Amino acid sequence: MAQRWNPDGSVAIVTGASSGMGREFCRLLALQNCRTVVVARRRQRLQDLTDQCGADRIHPVVGDVTDPAVRRQAIQRATALGDGRLDLLVNNAGIGAIGPFEKATDDRLRRIMEVNFFAPASWSRDAIPALRRGRNPVLCNVGSVLGHRAVADKSEYCASKFALHGLTDSLRAELAESGIQCTLVSPSTTTSEFFESLIDTDPDQSSASIGSWTPEKVASVMLAAIVKRKSEVICSLGGKALVYADRLSPPIMNAVLARGGKRRDG
Repeated sequence: MAQRWNPDGSVAIVTGASSGMGREFCRLLALQNCRTVVVARRRQRLQDLTDQCGADRIHPVVGDVTDPAVRRQAIQRATALGDGRLDLLVNNAGIGAIGPFEKATDDRLRRIMEVNFFAPASWSRDAIPALRRGRNPVLCNVGSVLGHRAVADKSEYCASKFALHGLTDSLRAELAESGIQCTLVSPSTTTSEFFESLIDTDPDQSSASIGSWTPEKVASVMLAAIVKRKSEVICSLGGKALVYADRLSPPIMNAVLARGGKRRDG
């Protein structure tokens, strides 16, 4: 039986820890005696999390995940806690946008790719040496069901999550002999979270959710997948239906989603 990841006494880094499933996931780690370096831009949110869970278990680093200095600070903080090792990296921070690709700007695409793909890639590369020294280490990337099947009006977000999916699969093969497990967690829309992180989006814009889960439920499933060191988990029945229906018959899904787009345009 493959060895499991044990949060008790482990050292972790979690980005996007100030709200939603990132925050709930850090709370679960703290309850199981994991020392976690939490990264986000909102200082007060991280302080509240520290006050709630304890300064011995939550170690905040305030800043933007795209900033190399923030990345270095977080990894240094974690390796200091772990005497040179890191047991878990969770690339959770992300942003999105809703609206037709044709009417958007290059800046919107670049901003989403920077946060959702280039930042996780850089965090992963810089963390690999410490993960190699970790205890049954796991590199977990938080993707999306839209990184398996793209939909209309979220083109930049879908592209970023497809890229992250591909990177995770490649790293899983590349790092297999090192003992680092690469886990891809693919939620559907998490209640309120996606809509709190939209950029360059009309405030009146709406989007149908596919199998929404609460942040607490996603965090619980994510922790279970990490503990079992699974390769991939797709959240919610709606999310699974979207992904597996597309695998069975892409042409049918193309037609279904195209009709949905026509109804929105009409």
